[in-house]
Amino acid sequence: MNVYSSLPKPFFALAPLDDVSDVVFRKIIAECAPPDLFFTEFVNVDGLQSPGRDKLMHRLRITYTDKPIIAQIWGKHPENYFKTASELVDMGFAGIDINMGCPDKAVVKNGCCIALINNRPLAKDIIDATKAGSAGKLPVSVKTRLGFNEIDYTWHKFLLEQKLDSFTIHGRTKKQMSLVPADWEAIGHISQLRDEISPNTTLIGNGDVMNRREGIELASKYNVDGVMVGRGIFSDPYVFSENSDWINATPADKIALYAKHIQLFADTWHNKERNINTLKKFGKVYINNYDGAKELREKLMRTNSIDELLTLLH
Repeated sequence: MNVYSSLPKPFFALAPLDDVSDVVFRKIIAECAPPDLFFTEFVNVDGLQSPGRDKLMHRLRITYTDKPIIAQIWGKHPENYFKTASELVDMGFAGIDINMGCPDKAVVKNGCCIALINNRPLAKDIIDATKAGSAGKLPVSVKTRLGFNEIDYTWHKFLLEQKLDSFTIHGRTKKQMSLVPADWEAIGHISQLRDEISPNTTLIGNGDVMNRREGIELASKYNVDGVMVGRGIFSDPYVFSENSDWINATPADKIALYAKHIQLFADTWHNKERNINTLKKFGKVYINNYDGAKELREKLMRTNSIDELLTLLH
């Protein structure tokens, strides 16, 4: 069954955040207030189909707590999308999402992700290869932006013509990065295009959603089926809750949740598949909005081990 047909309307999804939304953080979020749908970090298909495969497989690690979950993939070579999609079918994922939106300079220089807006024949080949690899067993979707240097609705028309199962729009161009507010009016226009071109495609809006109430209002106003939350999770790990009280959490509560995250990280990555520096960026999630928070975060950034982190917190 197509996972998107079983979700509430509007549904809420945790965005694929590189070096953030790993299996550990997803477990923490699932225990706080789970979204209706999870996405993995994005993983490179060309790397997965190379001798370096083992160094990337941790990005596809999942547990029973973070389901349903969509695997997000990126890369350049259609044959590797085909191979990877065929493997994902048997790995417990509910779908496959193709990253055609990442604006990272190195990624774009390599002709991947949002750069595919300028190579639409390759974009089509990638989508077709992914569909063929999944053999109809998993829904295939794309996440993209409003355009490269400016909004380009021909890009969205082109993608909708591929009859995707789902389509996520981040409300900024590549040029804008995250420096301006998300343009939900443009997302609303793409919703109209969806209704005209591919009405069976589930549409997800993404950008600047900071709580559930905002997401519901935006979904209703701009006619999207789901709302994806990215940076909002850094302000509130309970962002998917109907009644989050994180703003009133005590420093002790925040520190305890961070310590739980760190310990789960240590218990999960026995072979140091992930660098401890990954943990430090979560300081702004948990250690904020109280006297001494900034100073504690600065001390956390100077630690060099799990034990040091935990000792400092305790």
